[in-house]
Amino acid sequence: MTQSGKADPTVWERPDGRRGPAPSHSREELAAAAIELAGRGGLAAVSTRRIAQQLGVSQSALYRYVSGRDDVLDLMVDAAAGEIDLDVPLTGVAIDDLTALGVRAKSVYLTYPWLLDIPVEPLRVGPRGIDYLEYALRAMAAVDAPGQVKLQTVAVLNALAQQFARAELDARTATESRRLAQVAYMHRIAEAGHHPYLADALGTPNRDADPGELFELLLRRALGGVLAPD
Repeated sequence: MTQSGKADPTVWERPDGRRGPAPSHSREELAAAAIELAGRGGLAAVSTRRIAQQLGVSQSALYRYVSGRDDVLDLMVDAAAGEIDLDVPLTGVAIDDLTALGVRAKSVYLTYPWLLDIPVEPLRVGPRGIDYLEYALRAMAAVDAPGQVKLQTVAVLNALAQQFARAELDARTATESRRLAQVAYMHRIAEAGHHPYLADALGTPNRDADPGELFELLLRRALGGVLAPD
């Protein structure tokens, strides 16, 4: 907020530069440089100083494009959102279309693990993020639900895509022996007799679900619950 109480313009609403010669780079190039840094060293590696070095400009020159690191993160998030394919035709079945969208969103988190470290802000959204939101809402055009419920549905989709991507990335680093030890421990505790509901749940026959299949199954259930009539 400014001292006058008016909201500051977002990075998307400010012109490139204020006075002086025309900018030599674009915000897209700035975002690409930041993403390259994050890909090599995680989100902690992203700073205006390092971005400036990557682009071959002075650090002060970056402030023609952004006001600080939050603007950089906004640009990075929106660039990643732009990689979610929104040209996939909608089938007209909301749950099917939203589930397919969730699968594509999760793949972006897996491609860019640093996205999981971006501080959560409900309205951290730029032009591509708005296109994504519009696509999701269009998928629900025939659903008889208030707009607020539809927005909540998109929030649930995003949260599940994020958490399943995190779990999948964590599983890649966990050793098989550690995983087996944890499973065995849970079964021993359940079999001791003090946790009957856990024992019953663990005793239910179940094949090892493919992570992708499990994500789609649980996402469908969650979306169906949020969109169900009151």
